Amino acid sequence: MTTEHTTAKRRRYWDDVTAPDHTWRLDPRTKQPRRPPGEDLAAMRKGLGRPVMDVFDMTRFYSCEVDDVLALRDEVSDEQKAEHAALALYGLHQQGQATPMHRRGLKLGEALRALRRSGRFSEEALDTRVAQLAGATSVSALLVHLRGLITQLRTVGQPLDYDHLMADIQAWHCTDRRPQVRLKWAVGYQSWKEKPPTD
Repeated sequence: MTTEHTTAKRRRYWDDVTAPDHTWRLDPRTKQPRRPPGEDLAAMRKGLGRPVMDVFDMTRFYSCEVDDVLALRDEVSDEQKAEHAALALYGLHQQGQATPMHRRGLKLGEALRALRRSGRFSEEALDTRVAQLAGATSVSALLVHLRGLITQLRTVGQPLDYDHLMADIQAWHCTDRRPQVRLKWAVGYQSWKEKPPTD
């Protein structure tokens, strides 16, 4: 039977700095916006392409409960792996941005649709990159494609929901859950095909 620590669950890093109205949370002492320090984002970016727990500077940002049974075998859960990957991508996405790049409720497919409509990139090339993302046959391949797309989202200042992204990455570890994730992305992304309503 799996045993987990019973410590109070911490907020994810992006939720800790982003208010419900999509602005920065205020520091309770200084009343100033709690923007992520550059050194935090730099530490997160060190995790790009590296496994969970491989970057010591990132361990202070982890909020997942530790599975004691897996820990005894020197293993980590899929949730921990997904949080590590999402933090690394968040550090990349938030770099140099004045506003929060985490926006609750804005799923990846919808964010990519907004990127397509921005006009900053070739629609055909973006369609190809999104198809490659959806066709990834491993978690490592998925993360490579996500890294490229997150870089493009950062270029246009387009946020997304990192809680949803983390859940998608976690689901990708189970091959039988990937079709559901692909469907969710497709529904959000391919809405651009809909014609605008007429009066």
